[in-house]
Order: sequence, then C-alpha cells, then structure tokens
Amino acid sequence: MKIPLALTFLITSVCLAQKTPANYDEAKVGEVVLPDVLASGSTAEQWVGVRRPEVLQLFQDHVYGRIQPKPADLKFEVTAVKSDALGGAATRKLVHVSLAKHPAWKGMDVMLLVPNQRKGKVPVFVGLSFNGNHAVSTEKDIPISTRWMRPNSKNDKAVVDNKATEDSRGVEASRWPLEMIVGQGFAVATAYYGDIEPDHADGWKDGVRAALSPEGAETVWKNGDWGAIGAWSWGLSRILDYLETNADIDASKAAVIGHSRLGKTSLWAGASDPRFGVVISNNSGEGGAALMRRNIGETTEVITRVFPHWFTSKYKSYAHDVNACPVDQHMLIALMAPRPVYIASAAKDDWADQKGEFLSGRNAEPVYALFGKKGLGVEEPPPIDSPVGDAIAYHNRTGVHDVTDYDWLQYLKFAARHFGVSSAR
Repeated sequence: MKIPLALTFLITSVCLAQKTPANYDEAKVGEVVLPDVLASGSTAEQWVGVRRPEVLQLFQDHVYGRIQPKPADLKFEVTAVKSDALGGAATRKLVHVSLAKHPAWKGMDVMLLVPNQRKGKVPVFVGLSFNGNHAVSTEKDIPISTRWMRPNSKNDKAVVDNKATEDSRGVEASRWPLEMIVGQGFAVATAYYGDIEPDHADGWKDGVRAALSPEGAETVWKNGDWGAIGAWSWGLSRILDYLETNADIDASKAAVIGHSRLGKTSLWAGASDPRFGVVISNNSGEGGAALMRRNIGETTEVITRVFPHWFTSKYKSYAHDVNACPVDQHMLIALMAPRPVYIASAAKDDWADQKGEFLSGRNAEPVYALFGKKGLGVEEPPPIDSPVGDAIAYHNRTGVHDVTDYDWLQYLKFAARHFGVSSAR
C-alpha cells in the first residue's frame, strides 16, 4: 500500500486521533448491502417523476444539505480581456460574479479561455481550482488571488500566512493542461473554490453561506442546511449561469469536472443541476464516488470529524453506523442518469478506495438501463490504465492522487463523444 506524500501527514494525524489504523485489506471489508437505488422506480418515467426526486431529497437531508436556487440579484462584470492568451491560442476573459443585494459575499473571479480557432459556439469544461486562477495558468498577467488559502503541500513558499505569493503562480498548471484542452476545441471556465467559501471550519462566515443567511455569521447550521460542498457546487452553477450569457459558449454542452474534494463537488453539482451535460469525478473518494459502506481507506467517521464543514450536520450521525444512512454513493451517480458520468481513480490512491469508486458506477447501471444507456460493461474493476464504459465510464490510472494529462485525454474523448463533436473548431 502506497500513500501519496501530500496526504501522508493528514492520514497519519487522522489515524493517531482515532487510534485505529485505516483498513486497506479487502478481506476485512465484510458484506456490503446497498440501499435499493430503484425501489419503485422501475421505468424511466417513474425514475424521473418519483424516485429521482426522492433520492435527491435524501442526499439533501442526510449528506450535502439543501440545494439553493439561482439568486435573482446575480451580477456579471467582465474585468479583463486578452485576445492572445496561451500564445495566441485563446481569448481569456476574467469575469467577476457577485450578488448585488448581498455585498457581504466578496464574489467570485471566473477565468474563461475560449479557443481562437473556432467555428460557432464551443463546448466547455467547468471546474474549480484549489489555488486560484493565477495558479491554473503560467501566464504572468493573471492577478494573484488575495483570498484566504490553505497551505500548499508541494511548495511551502506558495502560500504564506494563508495568502498566495508570487511563488504560487502555475502551481496547479499540471492539473489544467489548458493548451491541450483549448487545442481540442473546448473552452475552460474555472474559479478559486475559496472565493465561494474558504475551506476551513469557520470559512463559511466569510463565504456565500453566511451572506445568504438572514443570521449571517451568527447562523447555527441545522440538519439539512447546506455545507461547503453545497456552497462550492452552487458556485459551479453560477459559472454556468454566466456561460449561458456568453455568445462564444454552447452552454448546453458543459462538462463539470473536479478533483478530490472538488470531485465530490462536481458530482453534487451534476446531481443538483441537470444543465451540466457531462459529469466528471477525478479521485473523489469518500463523500464522492466511493461507496460509504466499504470500510477501506477514508471512512465516514474520519471525513465527518476532520472536515465536518463540508456536509450538512446530519451526515456525522452516520460516522459509526453507515448502514443507517438511507443512501450510498451509487445513488449519487444514478442521479446523473441519463447524462454521461466519468469516474476516475489512481492506482496509488488507496485512501480514496478505487474499488469503491468503481462499484458506485457499477451499481448505478440499473438506472441508466431504464433509459437504454449502457454502463461500465464489466463486472470487476479493469486493469490499470484500461478505461471502460459508455454512459458510465471508469479508469484507474497509474500514479498518485492527482490529475494528469492521461486523465484529461480520457475526459476530452468522453466529452467529445457524448456531445457529438469531433472538434469544436
């Protein structure tokens, strides 16, 4: 068992705190009995009209919290345009998204890159970054984020006193191969997740959740109220709201993508906002694509203790009794149906339970079948670097907890195939 270096400190601290080492032995998982994803929804019509709303409500009540509607005071302001970004390959727009009647929220800065060689509207990948727009690109003229930021595990000079420095430029560029994406005819829209809500226990007080709550920073969050994942997902939908107004973008062909905790976020965004035509989860693990009822790697007990702010408060009640939870993550994947969903794991990312991620896709297949859609097409996890599937796809890539060019090559092919475009140019 090999754990990525970036996760070593966190995992060690968690295991010491719980006094029980994380399990990585498949033989110790035991029998896993999943909730019935279909129940009475045995036809596509029953799924859409009855069962899907039931499952969506269960996830709101027990895991992520209530979905917030599109605000009426949404405001978009283009703050900068560069027509020769990425060496002339793209036009870059910086767009500030805010709420006119809720100034307590400082807003979100979206970076949009649109291919210059295009004919008509183009499809788009929408996702959040961990370190800001200046970290996604290596171009020096992108403003450095001034928001609160978590320390960078790969470069201790990139973030000092929870503020980004000049050394943070491009630290996330390997996860966002912008030239590759734009070269395939796709636009890219991204924003810093901390713009929406800073990622720490009290971050909500400086984020959109406090701004939209009548009690503001004095709010006491109750069962069913949204957590940080709900807030970040809300932000992804607001980016899509802007893209619907942009004449260069075909917003009906938007793929939402996320890695790790932002992979959990992309799944919840895809479940809660059906406008996302393709949903991509990269190494999302516990609370994302991995089945919560499997005791391998990170568990519900661990994640709700270390990161309780990510979820609605009810979720932590299942820390020691996961079988009492009325949902599991195969039901989250099923909420995308019949839209295409791609689940990806990494071979050295045992903390995220690669098999549990695969099994969520496998057990969502009955819902896709109602729509005549094919799923993974295999009953057991495929070999490393061997993608499988159709409307539900999966791969387990060589390497660690990360996003690589290999991942992006699969996502680009997947999105192009399901959006019906050989090239958007």
